[in-house]
Amino acid sequence: MPGEKDHIVAETAARIFADLADPQTINKVENGAWKAPLWQTISDAGLPLAWVPENLGGSGAGLAEGFAILAVAGRFALAVPLAETLAAGWLLARAGLQALAGPMTLAPARPNDRITIGADGALSGRAAAVPFAQDCAHIAVLAADGGRRRVALVNVKDCRLNDGRNIAGDATNVVTLDRVKPKRSAPAPDGFDETSLLLMGSAIRSVETAGALETILSLSVRYANERVAFERPIGKFQAVQQNLARLAGEVAAALAVSGSAADAIAQAETFDEAVFLEAASAKIRTAEAAAEGSAIAHQVFGAIGFTQEHVLHRFTLRMLSWRDDFGNESYWAAELGRRVAARGADEFWPLVASR
Repeated sequence: MPGEKDHIVAETAARIFADLADPQTINKVENGAWKAPLWQTISDAGLPLAWVPENLGGSGAGLAEGFAILAVAGRFALAVPLAETLAAGWLLARAGLQALAGPMTLAPARPNDRITIGADGALSGRAAAVPFAQDCAHIAVLAADGGRRRVALVNVKDCRLNDGRNIAGDATNVVTLDRVKPKRSAPAPDGFDETSLLLMGSAIRSVETAGALETILSLSVRYANERVAFERPIGKFQAVQQNLARLAGEVAAALAVSGSAADAIAQAETFDEAVFLEAASAKIRTAEAAAEGSAIAHQVFGAIGFTQEHVLHRFTLRMLSWRDDFGNESYWAAELGRRVAARGADEFWPLVASR
């Protein structure tokens, strides 16, 4: 559960985002000029490196505080690599590596992608759909070193990138490493692998999605109370009320599962099977809520919500693009099913109850 310190950090983030990343304002700015002052301000507040200990160059916040920041970022549909920099700093810190100032991202970000590290320390491999890679200076990489894993920091300029965008218009690049020499590297903690990284990324996207769902519920309720048809607000019509109730249910479910996953990761020492169940379930359920919630919100708004000028699409398109990051709901549903089948339901499910 969030503590007082988490609320203070979240309130600080909310004030910064409200001043410099208001969706209504930035939706009108086509050249992205708002991004530089926003990044400078959040960097000055220590938000991007919140998960990095002070002795490694960060602000030394706890995992719960970082997840609180991400929940607020989701409520603003933030289109800068704050979540990615937080996660990259966290990954580097787990290997005892110092983070660098400036935006970072991490790889791999999709299942089945692998990056290897040779005997000479050079990195090779290909990672698809790395979020914001072309907008970042460095990438934190989890690389296979035989049966072990190493964490490495590489310069984006040393990699080959395609020029890709997701449906929300954010950069998402295929990153190819061809014997790239890292700036630094170190062994990952025992037992930490690509699945662990995907679980952390899934929890991050789940928390952001739940935050975005909160905002589209607020937007939809406000619009339903303001929009008049047949001489009364459309929110008075039973069909609209039922849709808003369904949307509220999706928001409540997303908040519950994402919060539970964040709590599990914050309290656990390793990415054990209980954390797997929490994070995988959160990604599955919040992805479903994103699809259902987006459909309901656009139905409430009608044709106006689909226009490029309207703010709603900033949230719905970004939520829908987050569904594919770090494994989509189909991937995690299959993985979850395999684990339950292998262990047996009677043995697997009590893991959560014991937390």
